[in-house]
Amino acid sequence: MDDAWKEITGAVIAAIGTIISAIGSTPFPFLTENLQNSLNLIGNVLQATGNALGADGQETPSLGKLGNELQSAGNVEVIASIVLPISSEGSQRLNIMGNFTQAFGGLVAIADEVEDDSEEDQYLNIVGNILQAAGNSLQAIGGIYELQKGEGSGQSLTVAGSWIQAAGSVISAQGQIQEEWNDRLQLLI
Repeated sequence: MDDAWKEITGAVIAAIGTIISAIGSTPFPFLTENLQNSLNLIGNVLQATGNALGADGQETPSLGKLGNELQSAGNVEVIASIVLPISSEGSQRLNIMGNFTQAFGGLVAIADEVEDDSEEDQYLNIVGNILQAAGNSLQAIGGIYELQKGEGSGQSLTVAGSWIQAAGSVISAQGQIQEEWNDRLQLLI
């Protein structure tokens, strides 16, 4: 698989993962707690995989590559918070750190897009990464409320953050597809 396809495939896999995680974070009456946890786990595994694939698709060290690596590492922290046999408080703290790591990765990726003024459609990646960083931050803040004020107190922030992150990830995937498409067209011209 060439590097452009790695980046596109990674962005699409990560977007699918954020949507699955957002569904798992939303207290739909037809979802059991076990099913919600499974959806969160599957979604974060897809996000970690997609972000790692996107980082691998970037040939040279860059802020974009580092941003994808940080987002993937943040997803691994969230995965660990779900699967490791640790206390509820320890799990929540690990989840908070994972979301903040993802948010930081999104901010680093924004810096890469702002620095690279060669792409005319880079605004999609900038907006997408802003939304992802904001969504991850809201999820982390929701987790902090849960720790401080008890179960359920930060749920609305967590749910909103999950869907904001999902929207940002979809926009970023669209931006990545457009960027690679434009690069291919430039080679033909």
